[in-house]
Amino acid sequence: MRSEQNFGYLKMRKRVVITGLGIAAPNAVSIPEFEAALRAGKSGITFHPKLKELNFNCQIGGKPDISEQKLSQYFSPLQLRGLNSSGIVYGVIAGTDAFKDAGLTIAPQDSPDWDTGIIFGTGILGVDKFREAIHLIDAGKTRRLGSTSVIQTMASGISAYLGGILGCGNQVTTNSSACTTGTEAILMGYERIKAGKAKRMLVGSCGDDGPYVWGGFDAMRILPGAFNDNPQEASRPMSATAAGFVPGSGAGALVLEELDSALERGVKIYGEVLGGDVNSGGQRGEGSMTAANNEAVQRCIKAALKSSGVKASEIDLINGHLTATGRDSVEIKNWVTALDLKSAFPLINSIKGMTGHCLSASGSIESVASVLQLQHSFVFPNINCETINSEILALIPEESIPRKTIAKEISVIAKASFGFGDVNAVILLKKY
Repeated sequence: MRSEQNFGYLKMRKRVVITGLGIAAPNAVSIPEFEAALRAGKSGITFHPKLKELNFNCQIGGKPDISEQKLSQYFSPLQLRGLNSSGIVYGVIAGTDAFKDAGLTIAPQDSPDWDTGIIFGTGILGVDKFREAIHLIDAGKTRRLGSTSVIQTMASGISAYLGGILGCGNQVTTNSSACTTGTEAILMGYERIKAGKAKRMLVGSCGDDGPYVWGGFDAMRILPGAFNDNPQEASRPMSATAAGFVPGSGAGALVLEELDSALERGVKIYGEVLGGDVNSGGQRGEGSMTAANNEAVQRCIKAALKSSGVKASEIDLINGHLTATGRDSVEIKNWVTALDLKSAFPLINSIKGMTGHCLSASGSIESVASVLQLQHSFVFPNINCETINSEILALIPEESIPRKTIAKEISVIAKASFGFGDVNAVILLKKY
């Protein structure tokens, strides 16, 4: 446990806590169901006939199951007319749920909530709407595009939707940093509150799914093609038989709030954001568009610890990026080098065995999973990892990689995301 002395500097600045959570993940679309799925090691990866029809090598993926009835709870009939962006659907569901979970009410029509803002990221948004628009334009039917084509295809469409639905009057924007997007959004919201520019920030990220998003990865041959008949076994982080990442989609959302505001409102507090760091390897050294510069990753981890006032030995759990590729062992080596621990290595897990790699949505979905472990004192299992990669076992003990759910008091979690473009983000979360 961290000493009171270690918290001294925290008392001199605004503290930021988490007061709301929302999720639309491949294995669950509500917080109670998501927690249960994590504990059970439930996979949401399924076979997609459309991918087979289009001759994909990998014909599986992770996609939230959203019924028409559920859609009607979040969108008006007018909003649903012409809505053709899965990322916006997932983001609105997760974001709205987090907002309500935090005990916040939608602002009245005559005035926005000036104290609450939104930073909600994405990678690729509105791909299916783009495709629909291209066909209509090429056919000379531009007037049939509809009034929502612009908002569904602009990068900030998700924050614009949420901003209008919830009535947020502080900063409302969208960030985009590949797989690092969600974790970066949390840090951006944290910094805004810490700077005294907002009392609350709804943060998170989302991503579209389907062949027009996943096709490029299939063409790169980095997706597994041997599990089309048993999709739930395909995503195998840290496993000796890892065969590539499974594409996924969805959204995760968190409400960050100034501690004094949360206490004044008397709301539930899930945990505290202690700090973090973002950086880039500049695609130099070992870094490239698709691979991280190892020195940059290590620097990001160390800087995150420093900004949070956390010692390496105080980390109980690492929720890694760990995508089920050959980079898993490299990531573990970077953690070992950066933490430079003389004692036992922390526990480490990856949700991607259950959800696949949800791309721009991954950081926020995984952060929600991290917060639930903090709050409910458990560590979810690394599924499909019966035999651990030997290169990883040469770096850390086998007991650091749980294959079953563990009941354990967690005080500090390090959450990491490393994305295309050689960009990195690490955040430190603490039990409140």
